[in-house]
Amino acid sequence: MKYISHLDLMRLFMRAMRRADLPIKITEGFSPHPKFSIKRALKLGLESEHEEAAIVLKLIVSPQDFKDRLQKQLPEGIQIKDVF
Repeated sequence: MKYISHLDLMRLFMRAMRRADLPIKITEGFSPHPKFSIKRALKLGLESEHEEAAIVLKLIVSPQDFKDRLQKQLPEGIQIKDVF
């Protein structure tokens, strides 16, 4: 997916995690949002084979279960390679 902005990619993952019914930890405060971050923002028009993200969950989920549930909700072209 070459022409997707960083913010759109963040929204895509947040929606996919919500649809996968993963127990995502939500920040506290005036404007709560999921504890999720992508390590490095890509410039628009660049493709990447390996990006790292950090996701904080409320409950323990096995890495394989997490990967399977999330991958089913992601569009073609975005693949989860490893979860730990």
